[in-house]
Amino acid sequence: MTSILIIYTGGTIGMVESEDRRTLVPFDLEHVLVQVPELNKLEVNLRSVSFPEPIDSSDMHPKHWVKMAEIIEEHYHEVDGFVILHGSDTLAYTASALSFMLKGLHKPVIITGSQLPIGMIRTDARENLITAVEIASLQTGGIPQVQEVAVYFESKLYRGNRTSKFSTEAFEAFDSPNYPVLAEAGVHLNFNHEDLYRTTEPEFSVHKGYSNKVLVVTLFPGISERVMEAILLQEESRAVILRTFGSGNAPTDPRFLTLLKAYIERGNIVLNVSQCQKGGIEQGRYATSRRLQEMGVLSGGDMTFEAAVTKTMILLGLSQDVHWISDQLVTNIRGELSVN
Repeated sequence: MTSILIIYTGGTIGMVESEDRRTLVPFDLEHVLVQVPELNKLEVNLRSVSFPEPIDSSDMHPKHWVKMAEIIEEHYHEVDGFVILHGSDTLAYTASALSFMLKGLHKPVIITGSQLPIGMIRTDARENLITAVEIASLQTGGIPQVQEVAVYFESKLYRGNRTSKFSTEAFEAFDSPNYPVLAEAGVHLNFNHEDLYRTTEPEFSVHKGYSNKVLVVTLFPGISERVMEAILLQEESRAVILRTFGSGNAPTDPRFLTLLKAYIERGNIVLNVSQCQKGGIEQGRYATSRRLQEMGVLSGGDMTFEAAVTKTMILLGLSQDVHWISDQLVTNIRGELSVN
């Protein structure tokens, strides 16, 4: 019998209606498990740990990623896998962050949540929780089927750092625009085994450092020069995520390019990611992106925005070496980036 640790952080999956039925308020893990007696039918030894105060995912902070990573580290050699219950709004950020924090991971870390609270009649929470636990418990010859951070939502299992939330209303709230689903749950659980991630690191370890000195600039036609100056001339940041048009294109305005170049020359990083969910950056394909490439702007390839932000934060927390960080940003280290 496999042993699974459920880590409850908060979110809609554990919420119930307030007494006046006007708002949703967080409840505790015991309530969640009482609502899903079917879990007792699985041949799984369930354990659980809960954040002292369940948090809404909108209040998620890197310190909470560290807390989750520490819980996994503490219990890593005691259980066969982990299921994290999380609010959906920032779930993709957490999934991406944990994938970069957990090095040498040889066990499943399945993150799930729901669009409706677990106590509601039409809730999607029960199926998400039951199947997430089942996936985390699956082994072949004593070896876990999944050995990475993954997201399970509405019958699909996605790589955590390839996942983005795209709907506030549909039960199928998440998508993996640039990577195949890892598994689909129907009558049977069907895995795409060739797409599952396997680390080459023999030993498990946890990176707990991070830096939030990361800024995001989303380009749009007519973006103010003063806005760009306010962002690129200040001294507090170490990296800018530049959300460009299409395959990595940006304005050719000389002042804009001068600001970017000066920012990089001060020892900072600019990472280019596309505003489009499908596809990725092809710097140099057009003249509008060739100048970015020439000045040292890094290509984010087909990384999701969430992966780009969290990967940058984690790498900045690991080193002060800009050249090392830059090399790691353009290298596929946890399956987050397609290698052409």
